[in-house]
Amino acid sequence: MEVVESGSILAAYSSDAAMLITVAIILFVFTVSAARRRGGGKLPPSPPALPLLGHLHLLRPPPHQAFHRLVGRYGPLVHLRLGPSNHGVVVGSAEAARDLLKLESSIPQRTHSSITRLLAYDSAGFAFAPYGAQWRFMKRLCMSELLGPRTLELLRPVRDGELAALLREAAAAAGRGGSVDLSRQLIAMANNAIMRMTASALPDHLTETARHCAKEVTELVGSFNIADYIALFRPFDLQGLGRRAHEVHAKFDALLEILIKKKEEARRSPPPAGAAPANKAKDLLDILMDAAEDENAEVKLNRENIKAFVLDIFTAGSDTTATTVEWMLAELINHPACLDKLRAELDAVIGRSRLVGEEDVAQLPYLQAVLKETLRLHPPAVFAVRETIETVHVRGYTIPPKTTMFFSIYSVGRDPAYWEKPLEFDPERFMPGGANEGMEVNVQNMQLMPFGGGRRACPGMGYAVQVVPAFLAALVQCFDWAVPHQEGREPPQLNMDEKQGLVSARLQPLVLIPTPRIHPIPMPSSLN
Repeated sequence: MEVVESGSILAAYSSDAAMLITVAIILFVFTVSAARRRGGGKLPPSPPALPLLGHLHLLRPPPHQAFHRLVGRYGPLVHLRLGPSNHGVVVGSAEAARDLLKLESSIPQRTHSSITRLLAYDSAGFAFAPYGAQWRFMKRLCMSELLGPRTLELLRPVRDGELAALLREAAAAAGRGGSVDLSRQLIAMANNAIMRMTASALPDHLTETARHCAKEVTELVGSFNIADYIALFRPFDLQGLGRRAHEVHAKFDALLEILIKKKEEARRSPPPAGAAPANKAKDLLDILMDAAEDENAEVKLNRENIKAFVLDIFTAGSDTTATTVEWMLAELINHPACLDKLRAELDAVIGRSRLVGEEDVAQLPYLQAVLKETLRLHPPAVFAVRETIETVHVRGYTIPPKTTMFFSIYSVGRDPAYWEKPLEFDPERFMPGGANEGMEVNVQNMQLMPFGGGRRACPGMGYAVQVVPAFLAALVQCFDWAVPHQEGREPPQLNMDEKQGLVSARLQPLVLIPTPRIHPIPMPSSLN
């Protein structure tokens, strides 16, 4: 979640906000001891709190690192007061996460904010739907149809086409002796792929609009809005988040209306002569509209359900894919021995006569180890959020209803109780003979939970572990990558600082100089 761009949560507020805070502190006097107990139960340990603000001042950006510091000081469960009366608990170890998810019926849903209620059409979509019949129906639809193996395979040419465009761009830069801004190219590739998979008829002139809206939604959903925690500020849009959210919602809604109307017109029209056979790949919007028209469906989807579902797919499947590929390549460049091992595996298993593909990932254990190690250090979402619907008793503590639970995935991946040298990039830990040999990325394994855990784990996990490593492998197989010369750094090293946001991306763009390893650059088999 993105807080603000300055050093503390208050630094971005206007002078009017400062005056309001001053008045509020005079009107509301909260002692630290009063914040330590709620409903008579023993809360987890907590840092000292400020009047009115509680612990909001501690959530300096990026907040996942603030959570990590708190976990390191206070333990795997840390109680936070978010404003005068809102409570949160940071969960910072695999054991604590496992203990809580045993009680998942008490924390079955995600916390809603004023921003997510607007952008996600209240609870019409999948991401923020309350646990119940509608959510279960949408999850089945997601797993079996939208992101099921058959749909992903049928839509592989879409992904391959975007990968081919990236490889051509890198080859062209190499021919000029220039560099490539891979951050920009990867996000364009991932966004275009997920958009074309979602709505294959997306007009070209709307692609940039969709990309911009998806980026804005990700930033806004990841923002701490002070008005959600301090009622005094609710009439004021002190951070400008409300204005931005209404603008983005209006743009995205208009875009989705265009897509849905075009799809409705196409579905009403008879197929033209010589049309493709009936088993032609459907895009995700086709699948959603089929479900909406199914009279026997367990849950009837309406227009807002479809829009919210598309929004979920747009925003969850683009930045995360690009960011993970970028982190993988950056870590490999900073660890040349690991890069050499991966290249040796690719040359031995794939060779240089064809391009590595998604179907090859299962035969490339070192590639899988690189993915796991990257997901451990740089999870696509640095924490997952849930909310208690009833009192939870766990590890000797009592957590009251309406408490926001922040599962710090970032901290779990760096827990020294589980990981040897947790801050080092070492894919060998997952290889035969390594300390974590055989560990897989799944919803049951709390030690490695980059996609969350339990019922509300990300349904795109299968897509990610199939597609992301194949993208990275193609870049490594086809090109040598060099860091442009940096004054004072020999050999040049990539800066690994992070941006703030719901998706933790690199702070600096990944700009590299490509040199082809294969002549000519092979294209994906589905395009030949």
